Amino acid sequence: MIDVSRSGFKSTKPKFRPPFLKLIATAFLLATSAAFAPSQVLTHKASETPRRLPLTKFYDTPDPLPSGQPGELIRSEPFYEYLLPYTISAVRILYHSRSPNDKDVAVSGVVLVPRGTAPPAGWPIIAWAHDLTGSARQCAPSLLKTLNEGPLLSMYVGLGYAVVASDYAGLGTNFPYAVLDVPSNAQDIINSVAAARAALPQLGSKWLVAGYAHGSRVAVGVAEALPKNSTKEFLGAIGILGVADPSELFEHLAQTSSYPTLIFLAQGVKNQYPEFRLDDMLTGKGITLDKNLADSCEALSEQVPDSNELLKPGWQNNPYIKDFFSRNALGRKPAFSPVLLISGETAGEAPSSLTTAIVGRLCQQKDRVLFVNYAGLNPSAVLGNSVGEQVSWIRARFSGQRAPSNCH
Repeated sequence: MIDVSRSGFKSTKPKFRPPFLKLIATAFLLATSAAFAPSQVLTHKASETPRRLPLTKFYDTPDPLPSGQPGELIRSEPFYEYLLPYTISAVRILYHSRSPNDKDVAVSGVVLVPRGTAPPAGWPIIAWAHDLTGSARQCAPSLLKTLNEGPLLSMYVGLGYAVVASDYAGLGTNFPYAVLDVPSNAQDIINSVAAARAALPQLGSKWLVAGYAHGSRVAVGVAEALPKNSTKEFLGAIGILGVADPSELFEHLAQTSSYPTLIFLAQGVKNQYPEFRLDDMLTGKGITLDKNLADSCEALSEQVPDSNELLKPGWQNNPYIKDFFSRNALGRKPAFSPVLLISGETAGEAPSSLTTAIVGRLCQQKDRVLFVNYAGLNPSAVLGNSVGEQVSWIRARFSGQRAPSNCH
């Protein structure tokens, strides 16, 4: 149920959904009970490392990269080694996008489509914005046999949607990774849709974006980046856990017992501002963990010190960090398409108390937002219980219905 009562929006309750959606939700919950544990990709034991695929020549590009327009396809290839239902076809793509300083970069990703004949208007598209999977090149979701969030993506495809899942520039391809940088990652998502259509003409013109944790912030960033005249094709954004103001989010994470995400924050600031010194934020133990994560997608639990041993006092007052937080703040420009935000009272890295402030900001600038908060559930339970809400909202957008909102 929703138990949020700040100004700018009113309370509502998750809607009753037909029984088949509850069955989907139950199956999805079982499939993801461990997959979405907080920071799971960073603290695996060696025996639990996800099954990774080799980094092949498909991901290599010439240096310098031949110029191309954002969204222009470089190449594509069918791929058959993912752990997916036989009813799903997978195609890897490589395409042009832009770096934070507007340089041409190559980005990899995967397109998942239902097998069979597309509907007359083409397969409707869900662009997927992924959570943190690491910062090394080999940490790309397309190099995981499970695609990191395979059960959820498979569910979308099973319901008749094509899924376009970008890796973000620098994961997979050999370019600097704008880790945790919403504007850059959002552009990679936007450009992935055009590239996917070039690779697979059976994709339709209409699309929306969905994301989890960091990907939820990217999804809202996509909605804010697109102009008003894009709404005939772009239908909206879904953010599942994680939407929060950057300063509040990372200061919250700094109070948790152990969170390597703070290392990725330092990397993201360094990528955006080369003058930034890691040792202005990180302690010696933090620098050591940063070096470990530069070459590996997982840190063993014993390698991860508590957050109070990672950060120097007053780190959040560094001017480069403040600028990075400002750059990544949401709700500073209108989203012309509707937004669905799903949260949990204490679930995931951003509890609903942090999401509430963003919802209020979005409502104040007249965005059309539906905010659904599931109290008392862990991240996997929020994902499972919200499947019905997600699917109904998605179907309504593609059928042209007016989006609901609990702003007032």
